[in-house]
Amino acid sequence: MDGLTQATVLPCLQELQKLSFINSILFITIEREGHKLALEDNMLPDSVEHVPIYSKNYSISILNKIFDFILFPKLLVHLSRQYKITLIIAHGAPAGALAYKVWKQTKIPFYVSLFEPHAAYMLESGVWSRSGLKYRFQSYWEKKQKQYATGLLPVSEQYRQLLEKEGVPPEKLRTIACTTNLDHFQFLASHRYAFREKLEWQQEVIGVYVGKFGGLYYQNEAFAIYKICFEIIPGFRLLILSPQDHVEINKDLLRHQLDVRKVKVMSVQHNEVAAYLSAADFAFATYKPGPSKKYLSPVKIGEYWASGLPVLLTEGVGDDSDIIKNEGGGALFNLKEEGSVEKAILKIQEIIKQPGHREQIRGLAIKYRSPDQIREAYEYFLGEKLNG
Repeated sequence: MDGLTQATVLPCLQELQKLSFINSILFITIEREGHKLALEDNMLPDSVEHVPIYSKNYSISILNKIFDFILFPKLLVHLSRQYKITLIIAHGAPAGALAYKVWKQTKIPFYVSLFEPHAAYMLESGVWSRSGLKYRFQSYWEKKQKQYATGLLPVSEQYRQLLEKEGVPPEKLRTIACTTNLDHFQFLASHRYAFREKLEWQQEVIGVYVGKFGGLYYQNEAFAIYKICFEIIPGFRLLILSPQDHVEINKDLLRHQLDVRKVKVMSVQHNEVAAYLSAADFAFATYKPGPSKKYLSPVKIGEYWASGLPVLLTEGVGDDSDIIKNEGGGALFNLKEEGSVEKAILKIQEIIKQPGHREQIRGLAIKYRSPDQIREAYEYFLGEKLNG
């Protein structure tokens, strides 16, 4: 199972199955043809049945999308009738587009969790163009979700406020940041010792980055930031946990004249990430800035915080940027401001010298990223409706 599904979908399923008024859950995933979602034993709750549906794998990506949005609504309508579905929860605005199309035919109420301005941030990050079909279709479907969804669960309080200003009734809104498995992601001294020994960095200061480069994330700029860390922090070492091509990442390291002997580039399963976070001292969340980025809720920040790591974060990202300003948990940088990165790195150095900082930072994850908020939100939306 891919890391994003494990990090964001499974907690939702686990919390939903605890609700007394939900009898069963049909978990539908969309897979590319020839690919099977790997589900480990006991990964899904007992009350959840998994049904994958498959997409064609055309070489031109827009053809995949066109095929998907013709076929999938028909399949979903069929499954809804077969399983006597009484409500639909779409995970993310792209999935919400499918839920809206099913609602048009069935009028089954639908909710959209992990709701973000997907089209806007794909446009800002240069992944989509304003005239492209993907952007135009997704923008249209997001408007329809705002209009016809029974409930929307935006991932940031700032986005909830914007949706209200846009005319979405406040009773249809409930903020749920991307939650974190707090039992799995936590600092463990045993993991710290064992994995620092494995990395052969027992005494060094380790900065970790989990994720991809490019798209929504800085690429060249991220490696320039790493270079500053090597210049400022004595004994600095860099750990990159990424699913991307390691050859290309190493080319970027060399292009920025970074000593590859002081960098480890690895691909690990999502369930292995937590141990490496225990081994690290601080973490990077290098997002490209933009107006829509304040409406995000990066999964990795919750996992970093739950592990007690201060985060070096781009200014203006999600509610997390304000949390760091007001409550700690890291330092912010803005590449348009000279000396901003250096100042943020110095602040990170101060934080990691403070006794008990990991426990204090974990408190932010407990406060803002607890899975309890999922259950509370659906009790708010569904409890009275389904019981009454």
